[in-house]
Amino acid sequence: MTQHYDIIIIGTGAGGGTLARALAGSSARILLVERGDFVPQEAENWDPEAVWKHLRYQTQELWLDRNGEAFRPYTHYNVGGNTKFWGAVLYRLRREDFQAVEHMEGLSPGWPVDYDTLEPYYDRAEHLYAVRGQHGIDPTEPARGPFPNENVPHSEGMEEIVGRLRGMGLHPAPLPLGIQRPGETDGCVLCNTCNSFACRVHAKSEADVVGVRPAMRDGNGRVQLWTNACARRLLTDASGRRIVAAEIERAGRVVRVEAPIVIVAAGAINSAALLLRSASDKHPNGLANSSGLVGKRYMAHLATMMQGFHPLKRNSTVFQKTVAVNDYYLRGPKTKYPLGSIQSQGRTHGVMAQTVVPWIPVRAYDWWVARGVDWLVMSEDLPSESNRVTVAPDGRIQLHYMPNNLRAHRLLVKETKRILRRLGFPFIVKHSHGARNTTHQCGTLVFGTDPATSVLDPFCRAHDIENLFVVDASFFPSSAAVNPGLTIIAQALRVADHIKSVELRIGQGASAATLDRAGRDSRRMEITT
Repeated sequence: MTQHYDIIIIGTGAGGGTLARALAGSSARILLVERGDFVPQEAENWDPEAVWKHLRYQTQELWLDRNGEAFRPYTHYNVGGNTKFWGAVLYRLRREDFQAVEHMEGLSPGWPVDYDTLEPYYDRAEHLYAVRGQHGIDPTEPARGPFPNENVPHSEGMEEIVGRLRGMGLHPAPLPLGIQRPGETDGCVLCNTCNSFACRVHAKSEADVVGVRPAMRDGNGRVQLWTNACARRLLTDASGRRIVAAEIERAGRVVRVEAPIVIVAAGAINSAALLLRSASDKHPNGLANSSGLVGKRYMAHLATMMQGFHPLKRNSTVFQKTVAVNDYYLRGPKTKYPLGSIQSQGRTHGVMAQTVVPWIPVRAYDWWVARGVDWLVMSEDLPSESNRVTVAPDGRIQLHYMPNNLRAHRLLVKETKRILRRLGFPFIVKHSHGARNTTHQCGTLVFGTDPATSVLDPFCRAHDIENLFVVDASFFPSSAAVNPGLTIIAQALRVADHIKSVELRIGQGASAATLDRAGRDSRRMEITT
């Protein structure tokens, strides 16, 4: 059985969900393919035991680590992808992140586009995802206009911490947060189950409620969503230059879906795995892999969770995730090298802490976390071809990953400890995911101008496959040290504009050759300006 559409989008997260909404107003018939289903609105959305102990929404799929040992990745297959469970911190990359930057343990490479290229799309992304913030405070922030919405106010306890941080000569700034209508009847209730939880009232800006549902509503029947449908392979024509169909497993059988444009947005790990599984005679090492880079250069931020604890001071804050310190983002206090970002986090619940050391009773953890303030210390992970995604002989994903740039991260953790002690917290605990980190995954299908050193072009179209786009964090040449979500969204909007202005015109009578020249000309113009 074969079905036909104008565009197939595989994945409904930050890239796929945003693209669906941006393309919904065109005349194209669009198929959205999601391997999971909608997350139900239910009491368990905000239940720490259901989410963290029973892993109610996390995939049951097992991957392999670099030693061949099975582990359950922190990833979610559902409409909205991992955005459904993100903390909705939506940062722009800093202007310097688009340039080559020297770090303690290597070079963070430059991007084929600069900040100015993405700036108008950052503006659109912030409006689309209802970002709240305050400009002009963060010393690393590029010059910009006001945020679309005022920042979320700090609680009394966090306001006191912000004041003391300023007293240390630091520049604490409100986190840019994508939450909707806080304080209104149908809006965000500023609860303590936002970070890593699904929003029961749909008031968090994520790709399900911001992208997919509006796309289906505004598409006038032209946007169709298949849930519980998994893309298994992409098939090319005899030349190997164009995809002619996707094989989608749905309801226990494989359906062949044909479309002149195919967009993969399954996340950096799964997108790379899909191209590797699509190997053929013309592409023996995986689809679009003439560079040999498909799956390579995997990056995940160096991320350490830290909690400052005082046994005599109960933390009454409910919504804690409102402030960040980026003073050491571009240069550390005792080094010329960048260190990274320090961000306050959502409240830790006792059962969440118990997942790290299970033999301690949850009551003890409840007592502990009630007297703690939570932070995330995040540094840039540098690209390395030895950090890669492969597909094992049994079909499972294997993640060969070792964090790097560790010296800089350890310095930032050390500095954060010093800050927390000056804030009055005598006890500090920390935890990191290490070599099994699958959060903020990026870099496996890097974009660039040279087909020999990149997989995708600056519009995220595969160099080797003229009708294949990949729009998730796969395209990142570097990971920077802020959350990648807004950059994925901004690039998705940019790619959508390109598809509407160039690729979809094929269906309006222009020849493929003419439009291919137009696409090359537009890319050449952008690169040279």
